[in-house]
Order: sequence, then C-alpha cells, then structure tokens
Amino acid sequence: RLQREREERRLQQRTNPKGTISVGVDATDLFDRYDEDFEEMPGGGFPHIEINKMHISQSIEAPLTNTDTAVLSGSLSTHNGNGGGNINMTVRRVTSAKGWGEVELGAGDILGPLIGLKVFRNITTRCFLTAQCGLQFSPRGLRPSCSLMTARHLDQNTMGYLQWRWGPNSAMTTSLVRDTKTSHFTLALQLGVPHSYLMLSYQYKFQDEDQTKVKGSLKTGWFGTVVEYGAERKISRHSVLSATVSVGVPQGVTLKIKLARASQTYLFPVHLTDQLLPTLSDLTILLVSYPNKQLFDLTLYYFLFVSDTSQKQEKAKVIDVTVPLQCLVKDSKLILTEASKAGLPGFYDPCVGEEKSLKLLYQFRGVMHQVISADTEPLRIPKQC
Repeated sequence: RLQREREERRLQQRTNPKGTISVGVDATDLFDRYDEDFEEMPGGGFPHIEINKMHISQSIEAPLTNTDTAVLSGSLSTHNGNGGGNINMTVRRVTSAKGWGEVELGAGDILGPLIGLKVFRNITTRCFLTAQCGLQFSPRGLRPSCSLMTARHLDQNTMGYLQWRWGPNSAMTTSLVRDTKTSHFTLALQLGVPHSYLMLSYQYKFQDEDQTKVKGSLKTGWFGTVVEYGAERKISRHSVLSATVSVGVPQGVTLKIKLARASQTYLFPVHLTDQLLPTLSDLTILLVSYPNKQLFDLTLYYFLFVSDTSQKQEKAKVIDVTVPLQCLVKDSKLILTEASKAGLPGFYDPCVGEEKSLKLLYQFRGVMHQVISADTEPLRIPKQC
C-alpha cells in the first residue's frame, strides 16, 4: 500500500493535472417573480431555473528533460447557446536558479492562432520580474498584447505588486497583499480601459482542524459596486467547500458555491436576482396633461391626463411623479383605489375640472406592458397576459 501511494504521488508530481468546471445557474425567477394571487400562471406557476453558461478547462504537465517541461491545456465555454474552445501548448525551460522562460502556441475556433512568450527573473532575493507578450491572429487582424509585472517582499508577510498591461484591456494595477497565519488582506487599485476599480478584501483564518475561513471584500469602479462575503471549510482530507454571496449594483445578487477536490475545482455561480430589493418592481412613471385624446402618443412611457374639451393647439403639461408612485409599490404590486389619482401623495391636478385618464408603461417578467386607466378607475398592476 505504501509503495502504491508513493507511485501515485510520483505520477501526480510528474503530470500535475489541473481542472476546472464552472456551471452558471440562472435562478432569478425564484426571487424576481411577482406574487400573482389574482391570476393563475400557466403550468402551475413553478419558477423557471436554467443553466445559461458552462466552462470546462483542463491542463497536464509532461517533463521532457531536467530543465524542460511541456504543458498541454484546453478549455470549452458556452453562454446562452453560443460558445467556443481553444487548446494551448506551452514549453517551459528553467534557464538558471534565478529564472525561467516559456513559449506558448495556441489555437481556437473564435480568435484564431496565438503565439506568446513569457519570462520570469529573480532580480534580487526580495524582488522578481515577469514579462509577457503575445500575438493573436483574429478575423479582424493581428492583436498584439504585452504585460510587465514586478513584485517585492516588503516584509516577511507582505508583498507589493505593480503591473502594466497593454492590449485589448490596457490597465495599470497596483496591489498590496499581506498574508499571515490568521488573516489575508488585499488592497488593489486599477486604472484602465475600459475598467477602473478599487478593491479591498479581508480573510480571517480560524485555527481549527477544518481550516475554517471567513472573508469579505468590497470592489467599486466604473462597472458599479460589488460587496462579497462568505466562508470556506475543509470537509475531508482532500476537499474544501466554500460559499460566497456577491451583492452588486447593477449586477444583482449571486451565490457562488465552490468545491475544490485535490487539483480539481468545481464552481457553481447561481444568479439569484437582478435587483438588490427584489420586492420592488421596475416602474418608470410620468403624469401628463394632454390637450386631446387624438394627440395621444402610444410610444410615451408616461402617466397621461387627457382632456376632451381643451383645444388641440394647447401645449402638453408634464408632471414627473416617478418617486411618489414608486413609494406606493408594495410586494411588487401597485394598487390604486377609485379615488381621484390627482389626490395621491406627491400629485396635483394639472387640469382642474377636465376629464382625465392615466397611462402607464411597466416591466413585468422582462416584457414591457402598457395600462390606461380613467382618473377614478381602480388600478392593479402587474397584470398577466
């Protein structure tokens, strides 16, 4: 048994297999759906959950000589029925105790062939440098890229990084990482095109047998703001399970479940909702006094007050009541009684004594709906088609 385990460890070290499987789940219908207690849904109203993206990658190493190693890797990705894949081969040579270099050749069914070169070098005992350049043959022509990264040990537990990247996603990134026995801290700032952000994360490590960790992070930039928090725990000798909740604007809420088994990683990001407050419906509302029903414009996303007695030449009066009506939304519903809508909080009557009606455009299950209601007519939305 000991000899067999020794041979397995030797094979593991020589091949060093690594794999990742990611399955994206869209579960927004569980939380973004409305409570249609006034109408039945076709099919019983069960929420619709679907797998909208997948990613699989695998790599193995093959020692060629004492200084040369070949790495073969490949990946496949799909998103909403569209996808592609690529395969790469890298040959790495250790040139000395201070550095190594590698050449990468790749091909894919979307971007085309790739040629890359990467060099690592220890400058001093506390500082190292990594340089990388590549050339992608795409249908739109050649796409060159290069990056340069330098790092330095600031003390026994702290590293500082400075990276410059030029190409399709050019950026300059500065980061500070401190890793101790009980905590892990990261501070990063990126200035780039199209993404610039500031990121702060902290991880606390419990000193127990299960190697439990709790972590939280904050990331803000041009894309919005994302807050993450979660925990990680060792569930067996070779397996680690973690769960993280990501809350962002405008990304929504996502639950990320990750299982690491030896050198294999299984990731399940579950998109729960597009809204931070799923009980609020997406309503865009305006109140308008219009001279004549036949100057009606059905493309306007407004509440309309319409008068039959006004002259056609009169100018329309527009009153923005988005905020007052949004405050009346409860449990993803807007319910108005038979009372005049002009008497609602935040409203006033723009055409006293004239006949009025109400027009509203709202979004329900990703589809835009339009409702027209008389001034004293009760209203309840959303309504199913």
